[in-house]
Amino acid sequence: MTFIVTDACIKCKYTDCVEVCPVDCFYEGENMLVIHPDECIDCGVCEPECPIEAILPDMDEKAEKFLELNREKSESWPNITRKKDPLPEAEDYKDKTDKYPKDFSDAPGEGD
Repeated sequence: MTFIVTDACIKCKYTDCVEVCPVDCFYEGENMLVIHPDECIDCGVCEPECPIEAILPDMDEKAEKFLELNREKSESWPNITRKKDPLPEAEDYKDKTDKYPKDFSDAPGEGD
């Protein structure tokens, strides 16, 4: 099992989770984060750190459809290990549902 970032992260990108990850398996896109499923050690410390509950175990049916997106984007987006400010629109988007694919950006983030 691994943990997955879901579409709840899109246009929010809270990074509280990256600081607690012992294996640095988070990767940054322009408007969301992903977890590399082969690097995640299933420790679960990131899950409670997410203020919008965007991180779920891959066995959760809500996370299942985002497993491949996390795998694919973690191969091309830069690694992020330090906390940054959330996106300016985070407060407006934190309660929005079904953000993928409409609000998703394929572009990489800046990384550390």
